[in-house]
Amino acid sequence: MHRIREEDRVVIALGGNALGNTPAEQREKVAIAAKSLVELISQGKEIVVCHGNGPQVGMINLAFEEASKVNDKVVPVDLPECTAMSQGYIGFHLQAAIKKEMMAQKMPWHVATVVTQVEVDENDEAFQNPRKPIGGYYMKEEADALMAKDPSLKVMEDAGRGYRRVVASPRPKDIVEKASIINMLDNEFVVIACGGGGIPVISDGEGGYTGVPAVIDKDFATAKLADTVDAEYLFVLTAVDRVAINFGTPEQKEIEKMTIAEAQAYCDEGHFAPGSMLPKVQAAMEFVQAKPGRRAVIASLEKAALAIKGESGTIIY
Repeated sequence: MHRIREEDRVVIALGGNALGNTPAEQREKVAIAAKSLVELISQGKEIVVCHGNGPQVGMINLAFEEASKVNDKVVPVDLPECTAMSQGYIGFHLQAAIKKEMMAQKMPWHVATVVTQVEVDENDEAFQNPRKPIGGYYMKEEADALMAKDPSLKVMEDAGRGYRRVVASPRPKDIVEKASIINMLDNEFVVIACGGGGIPVISDGEGGYTGVPAVIDKDFATAKLADTVDAEYLFVLTAVDRVAINFGTPEQKEIEKMTIAEAQAYCDEGHFAPGSMLPKVQAAMEFVQAKPGRRAVIASLEKAALAIKGESGTIIY
């Protein structure tokens, strides 16, 4: 059993399932999530919270896209700006709920959201093969017209439901606001950062950055942030209590702990779905491998307090 010490720095990845699909639903769900998060905070010294933004960023992108069709005063807004907007309003709900819960427990900490840029490599092979679907659905004629109008757009059929724009999903290279995040951690702030995987940017070589239309996987961005702030623990909070092999079959088996070698073997055997558990396990492995003594835990939000005591979740070491 591995119990978190008082002095440990902990990074928490909050899955999109805990956030809901509308602002009203999100406020309700975040209030519930805050209780589990603050319980973790009360047991650890320095906390960073990351979150998904799948439904939210798509909603923002689609809203501008559709509004621009009927109102010439509205222009389409691309992904970097949509991600920044989602970071702002999800962070607003999270920090309000966490602050309220901390005050109820008489915890004298601060909480703030950092609109976070994440640097990616412009030569990342993901840019040559964009596969991440975003936004609304189109008929084939509409998709062809969009690509004819803007050759830089890529549109593909999505599971027989229609055509959707696809963008690259590059790996995170660096956290641009890392110094600010570390400074806040050192001064008793709970920091909300790297929302939705961060705003993908590329360096201009002169100290500046340019946003690119891409989506960074939230779990890989969280692992990169955890490594950057030199955290001892990475918690990936999701919808299941533990990682399982043979998922959804009569041979399903929950895993309480696994080494890097065991986790890699399970990945190679195809036990984890690419769009679900696989990136969580891979991100956890990357974080743990980067420095001796680290631990990653994949657990459910509802049992986060038990997971931090080693009584729930899957430990990767």
